[in-house]
Amino acid sequence: MAEEPQAPSSARLGAEAGEHDDGLSAFAGVRPRLFGIAYRMLGSAAEAEDVVQDVWLRWQSTNRKVVENPPAFLATTTTRLCINLAQSAQKRHETYVGTWLPEPVDTSTDPGLGAERSEALKLAVLLLLEKLSPTERAAYVLREAFDYSYDQIASILQMEEANVRQLVSRARKHIVDGRRKSVSSNEQRRLLEAFVTAAQKGDMAALEDLLAEDVVAYADGGGLVRAAGVPVSGRERVTAYVEAVSKYIWKGVSVDFVEVNGQAAVLVSRDGVPATLGTIDASAQGIDQIMWFLRPSKLTAVSKSGQDLSEGHAPGPAEA
Repeated sequence: MAEEPQAPSSARLGAEAGEHDDGLSAFAGVRPRLFGIAYRMLGSAAEAEDVVQDVWLRWQSTNRKVVENPPAFLATTTTRLCINLAQSAQKRHETYVGTWLPEPVDTSTDPGLGAERSEALKLAVLLLLEKLSPTERAAYVLREAFDYSYDQIASILQMEEANVRQLVSRARKHIVDGRRKSVSSNEQRRLLEAFVTAAQKGDMAALEDLLAEDVVAYADGGGLVRAAGVPVSGRERVTAYVEAVSKYIWKGVSVDFVEVNGQAAVLVSRDGVPATLGTIDASAQGIDQIMWFLRPSKLTAVSKSGQDLSEGHAPGPAEA
């Protein structure tokens, strides 16, 4: 039985495009964008790769001679596949064990993942996008992350331009209403480092001072790893929650600062194996959100990222 052709990776595209052209040269230039669209719409790097694979197979079987604008064709195919997949994904997330969080991706080498704008890549934004309809999500991602014109989005979604404008406007309002204006990247990292230091030392007074009054802590264990089943809200409750988990999360581990989704994160490894990834979203009021990723599949992209974890290494309690 013949093997199904695989969507070429970004590393292979340049060399192969010059050797032969079975649609590869047209696909090569837009592959990062296709993955970026799919990832933002689905919140899953694994599912985004599956979509890109499907688009590649469809492109192989398409009569490419009649396609006037290959990048537009490929982006349209990707978006429509994602809309269909997002509809079923919403139902899966509703039955997900515990809190569902987007899958973090390594952005240390590509901060925008093929986009003109990186804001729609933030984990807090992806979490908010989950509450939108798949079509609203598509319109927002295409406009805000990739700067498609309203006319182009209308063509992709097969809608009137006026309706697309309404979709984007509603989505923007949803994002603005659900999230305060973020601090700079440097300040976000400073607050994260201060949070980790306070948690490791058990200095709950210092930690509480870092938190916004209405801070929310999320933990995604996916039913496979012990984690809080529902989000924990409020400064006092979150402080008590962090104090409780800090009794075991920092013991016998190494702690490294990495970059995911264009923001600083802390990777906690035990015996060289990533066990937990944590990050924060912060505003002028302090740390607004804390996200803990514990499900092993959610740590895949970071554990294989090749980031130099020796830089920014902070000793865990067992190493200090």
